[in-house]
Amino acid sequence: MITTHEQLRALYAQPAERAVRKELNHLDAHCQRFVALSPLCVMATAGKDGAMLDASPRGGPPGFVKCTDAQHLLLPDAGGNNRLDSLDNLVRDPRIGLLFLLPGVDETLRVNGVARLRDEDAFIQQFAGERQLPRLVIEIEVREAYLHCAKALMRSRLWSAQAQVERSVLPSLNQMIHDQIGLQTAPEPQADMVARYEALIAQEQVGR
Repeated sequence: MITTHEQLRALYAQPAERAVRKELNHLDAHCQRFVALSPLCVMATAGKDGAMLDASPRGGPPGFVKCTDAQHLLLPDAGGNNRLDSLDNLVRDPRIGLLFLLPGVDETLRVNGVARLRDEDAFIQQFAGERQLPRLVIEIEVREAYLHCAKALMRSRLWSAQAQVERSVLPSLNQMIHDQIGLQTAPEPQADMVARYEALIAQEQVGR
């Protein structure tokens, strides 16, 4: 069992100089372009007293996360199940990590920083005309940024058409949740849920 840094490091070679030097403390032109093209990021936050971590996907049209300058990002909260896990975490602990993905591109962009939840009109109106106005915007001060190599996505073949999984291999989301919490009512069919979500997303697009 590995319990110290020394034990861990003994199992691996030292990182190459390029792997160390590629970490930036800002978003250069390449990072900013990556963010502008990305329709999806995974947001990681730390729970109360660091006891529990959380990672959740955030998506929108390409560039839904705005880069206002080399040191700052704005991520609109589109709303979801109202658990507020990530947002509540950020109120307690502002540290945040983001992993940006581009469909068809195996490289990813990792950004770490400090977040503030902003509900001032100046921040909300940054997203006027793009989707429905968010209730709040996550402002991220970038502390670390670096491009991540393609090996993980290449191994997973994430973007390969041959690797795609038929949705029918799993029960509907509602069926799985019904089973998990013991609901006796009939679950919403997957096709109905998808249609309902598509209608909600279409409504969000009205203001664009």
